Amino acid sequence: MARIAVGGFQHETNTFASTNADFHDFELHDAWPGLTRGAELFDAVAGLNLALESFIRQATDDGHELVPLLWASAEPSSHVTEDAFERIVGMMTDDLARLGPFDAVFLDLHGAMVTAHCEDGEGETLERVRGVVGHSIPVVNSLDLHANITERMVAMSSAMTIYRTYPHIDMDETGRRCYRLAMRLLAGESLAKGFARSPFLVPLSAQWTGAPPNDGFYDDVRRREHAGVTSADLALGFPPADIAECGPAALAYDADPDLARETAREIMAGFIHAEDDFDNALLDADEAVRAAMAEPAGPVVLADAQDNPGAGGTSDTVGVLEALVRNHATGAALALLWDPEVAREAHARGEGSTFDAPLGGKSGRPGQSPFRGRFTVERLGDGVFECHGEMYRGVVTNLGPLALLAVADADCDVKVIVSSVRFQNLDQACFRHIGVEPTEQHILVVKSTVHFRADYDPIATRTLIVESPGEHPCRLDHLGYRFLRDGVRLGPGGPEYRRP
Repeated sequence: MARIAVGGFQHETNTFASTNADFHDFELHDAWPGLTRGAELFDAVAGLNLALESFIRQATDDGHELVPLLWASAEPSSHVTEDAFERIVGMMTDDLARLGPFDAVFLDLHGAMVTAHCEDGEGETLERVRGVVGHSIPVVNSLDLHANITERMVAMSSAMTIYRTYPHIDMDETGRRCYRLAMRLLAGESLAKGFARSPFLVPLSAQWTGAPPNDGFYDDVRRREHAGVTSADLALGFPPADIAECGPAALAYDADPDLARETAREIMAGFIHAEDDFDNALLDADEAVRAAMAEPAGPVVLADAQDNPGAGGTSDTVGVLEALVRNHATGAALALLWDPEVAREAHARGEGSTFDAPLGGKSGRPGQSPFRGRFTVERLGDGVFECHGEMYRGVVTNLGPLALLAVADADCDVKVIVSSVRFQNLDQACFRHIGVEPTEQHILVVKSTVHFRADYDPIATRTLIVESPGEHPCRLDHLGYRFLRDGVRLGPGGPEYRRP
């Protein structure tokens, strides 16, 4: 039996966002566990839809000796600080050196981490791991579908597997696939690598894998594995990461080097062929609210896609809220709007109270300002609740004080759930835990781009993607790139980027 070191270090970096991820952000428990080191890691991830959890479960069932390193993740934001990165990777490499030797290493990574001092966080992490364990043992890792795969990541990893769904409902399956590759490598099999990159970026709002063309790409990936290639994958990339190697990429592994290279090239050729088929239809906030109100039945889901905290947004912009009030919407509920100050004031005043407050819009971004209104506190919560949707099943959140506020003194029926911690609304529990039944609302506003679809599509009569202010622009030519490689197209059919 093998002795395998296991751990995870994840951050999705929107380099255009306003706040960085410091060490404390990795210590916080939000949806995923906070920084956990050593044996406690096993209990921290048990039962979660994570590649790390399924790798651990599979390896344990097969009798391997597992040595826990650490788990660390933080809510998407701008750059990971140098201090946070160095401390966390330092813990990982210290433990590898202290607890070795090992037969293999597995790491649950994201693939779109950018630090204050390094634009390739995962490549740097893997290279430092190799610096401790050497190049003679397998180092395997899982990646998010939004990974920006770099040449260094491919070189430093023996094999990588990538999520194939967005929303990410297959994180655990990705870990199992990575485990199978690790076992082949431990058995002495040599796997050659195939790698191909896209000439264009794809905004997250066009990356949903439940519809063409994306569903077809992953059907193709699976067909190729069934036809005999050892492993094939496609990452769609994370476009708000301003780095040279940003963008979609295909990856393949096989004992036959020609088959691995040709598989990656063919997957990418099919991707490029579908460039005109991507759908990035967006409505402005007023159009979306009026369209929702015209629907005879709800719930109509409005995705506030550009203020998605899961893509580095502040989750505090109020463009959609203003449109709801301005258009006299009824039966409308919005979640989650991040404003710790207003959440604290609501808790201090108590349920049933009414008060004036500037809500949201406090991130300091140009052109953003709060929604100034009068609110009635309908219900208070502690931010601790269990998610039941397919993606976050089993996750217990810890979001701090929350408040359900009703907009008062206005000709509308609009409720807002205010949170103390940024959290992407991708699970109906965000509404239900504080007394709002989502199936009974006419309009549901979720601060999410695509992940919400796993739990909300089954109840939605219609889903609309809203283009409202936020730090995650869905039109990539609106982003001020500086470090992207020359010639890459900013979106399917978009203009070519040229460095200043």
